[in-house]
Amino acid sequence: MSQYRWAMTEITYSLVALDCPDPLRLAHFYAALTGWAVEPLGEMEPDQVQWIELVAERGPTIAFQRVDAYVAPTWPEGAVPQQLHLDFNVDDLDDGEAVVLGLGATKASFQPGETFRVYLDPVGHPFCLVQRHQG
Repeated sequence: MSQYRWAMTEITYSLVALDCPDPLRLAHFYAALTGWAVEPLGEMEPDQVQWIELVAERGPTIAFQRVDAYVAPTWPEGAVPQQLHLDFNVDDLDDGEAVVLGLGATKASFQPGETFRVYLDPVGHPFCLVQRHQG
């Protein structure tokens, strides 16, 4: 496997950003799901948030950016493709499902596998709960 370095700069992955109509609201959904905190607003009013990130303990995080004309994905097919999805590992799919549904997610009607389940966040982004490998 090749590893690339451009000049003297190392390129590392830092976050994924999700488009949404209300960044703060969606940030709170994913904060509850991951246990990570929402970054402090400082002097900004909640309705003025255009971009906000979760504070991950280590590694990459998730950010949320306001798109006024946001259109939810139509997964698994349709006019608006999913564009990306997030996976979250769980020890028990049924327990994980209870958590995400309680937080406001909905279970997708199409379920393509047995070791994972697909859900839609409050604004329609698909994400999966994946059965953690035991061993």
